[in-house]
Amino acid sequence: MLRWRGLDEVPADWGRCVVTIGVFDGVHRGHAQLIHAATSAAAERGIPSVLMTFDPHPAEVVRPGTHPPQLTTLTRRAELAEELGIDVFCVMPFTPELASRSPKDFAHNVLVESLHAAEVVVGANFTFGKKAAGNVEKLTELGQRFGFEVQAISLFGEHAVTYSSTYIRSCVAAGDVERAAEALGRPHRVEGVVVRGDGRGRELGYPTANVAPPMYAAIPADGVYAAWFTVLGPGPVVGQVIPGESYQAAVSVGTNPTFSGRTRTVEAFVLDTTADLYGQHVAVDFVDRIRGMENFDSIDDLLTAMSGDVDKTRGILAATQSGS
Repeated sequence: MLRWRGLDEVPADWGRCVVTIGVFDGVHRGHAQLIHAATSAAAERGIPSVLMTFDPHPAEVVRPGTHPPQLTTLTRRAELAEELGIDVFCVMPFTPELASRSPKDFAHNVLVESLHAAEVVVGANFTFGKKAAGNVEKLTELGQRFGFEVQAISLFGEHAVTYSSTYIRSCVAAGDVERAAEALGRPHRVEGVVVRGDGRGRELGYPTANVAPPMYAAIPADGVYAAWFTVLGPGPVVGQVIPGESYQAAVSVGTNPTFSGRTRTVEAFVLDTTADLYGQHVAVDFVDRIRGMENFDSIDDLLTAMSGDVDKTRGILAATQSGS
């Protein structure tokens, strides 16, 4: 899969293509249907498929300070798009200039002149252009004028719920990682670099990897979770942890109220391993919430609860095959 940042990276000899447009945060099951429609249309035409996404999130440019919690990093978004068969992952820098373009200018300058779109695949609720003035009807009209077809895909969901990034963010914020996983088609992932914490877990016999996620990451509600833990990317064996392999982990999200903590952290106790993980880029895939965050009266009560958390983690994860 090719990866472009901006239209300057489109090759001079680029031909026709099928384009699908959206933020695609989460690349959830609804997005997967949209992407499948685009790759199928591209295959039928014998031309490449292009997924166009935006960075930063358009909301942060249009209404500064409103950046929503992010379900996936751009790198993860590209990986998932590639798994779904996309040929080109195109990141458009979302600037005030881009936000101010009329629907007509966007269609003509971006879709036609730069990408040479033969077909554009979007969700039924797609909007574009200055003040979101364009919709599917306007895009279809512009397609007839400029020579590209438009395919609008109905929103996807189950159990009377439409799967959207907004819905998944609300599930994550509530700690309902099971429903988030149902909509995503996989566990919700939080990535980050392992940093040094206060070392209290090690003192208690439960050494944890303190994961520092990127800005805007969608962090589940405070509590204890069963999760899969993976060191990302190629590299040497780090103790007993092999990069790329998933390990069972009991993960605490919160401020450690028993110790009067104030900083919200994501701390993963990786089961049955010993390793020096400082500085490693890791992923935590949340499978199920075991309990909420509690303030224990004594260290012994805390240790009893932690032992129970580990047992429950083993039971939950034994039923699953992988965290990826």
